Amino acid sequence: MEAIENLVTRRSVRQFKPETVPKDVLEKIIEAGTYAPTGMNWQSPVIIAVTNKELRDRISAWNAKVIGNADMDPFYGAPVILIVLADKTKPTYLYDGSLVMGNLMNAAHAYGVASCWIHRAKEEFESEEGKALLKELGIEGEYEGIGHCILGYAACEEIPARPRKENYVFWAE
Repeated sequence: MEAIENLVTRRSVRQFKPETVPKDVLEKIIEAGTYAPTGMNWQSPVIIAVTNKELRDRISAWNAKVIGNADMDPFYGAPVILIVLADKTKPTYLYDGSLVMGNLMNAAHAYGVASCWIHRAKEEFESEEGKALLKELGIEGEYEGIGHCILGYAACEEIPARPRKENYVFWAE
């Protein structure tokens, strides 16, 4: 039942303290991401763990550029970014990468680490800067950015869940 409670109570956080996540905790969160189900067990996604502040800030600037607002930090001050990309040659890559993102966020919550899914990884890694970073990291292949799982410790109160919408579930008995 603890797993279900974790799924029901996780919330996205958009205000982070500057302190980083300890490496041992981060490794456990990342490991949980690698156990997400993938089509045909192809394991099409890869995870880039960004803990270097200079690189984190550089990627934040790329993301802000995609939004069209260079003055903002689209990662809300989170000190860690887990970037999920997936191999576009696999027909299930988008679903595979999305499941990895879900596992990462739920595992983070289980360890008391706040998270949020930030979009625009697709656009970032289609850019020349993004392609150059992949090359620099030795990542070869046809990868598409799925999302950024930003991690850190919340600098705000937890927001309670909104009520679930009517007609969320239709039973076909």
